Amino acid sequence: MDRILDDQTIEINLPSKIGYERVAMASSAALARLGGLAPARIEDLKSAVAEACINAMQHGNSWRPEARVVVHLNLSDDRFIISVTDQGGGVPEVPEYPGVVKIIEENASPRGLGVFLIQQLVDEVRFNETADGGHTMIMEMRLKK
Repeated sequence: MDRILDDQTIEINLPSKIGYERVAMASSAALARLGGLAPARIEDLKSAVAEACINAMQHGNSWRPEARVVVHLNLSDDRFIISVTDQGGGVPEVPEYPGVVKIIEENASPRGLGVFLIQQLVDEVRFNETADGGHTMIMEMRLKK
């Protein structure tokens, strides 16, 4: 993925190995603090970033350690944008809200609710396919100053 990096962007390149999502969590939290994001929102951000990275490792990269997850953190005057890119299949189909309720009511496995969780924790979520067949999840949080 070719992306122009500027003085407001940090790039993190992770192997698809559980535990490395913590690097992205810590980095995003540190940058969010610099941007003035409220502490409670930073906790939401950390959870969303961890879930997005794990989804990319599992669903996009099939846990292949040589397949990378690239995280871009961009802090502007009014928003914090986090993109998480995998090298493969991407996240599974996003369940609609009634589907989530059905899963909970039937006491079925909570698997598959990660994207729904991310949507509840950040202000906006978008998905893009990359030119090389990977997928990017873009999450935005508004900064209130």
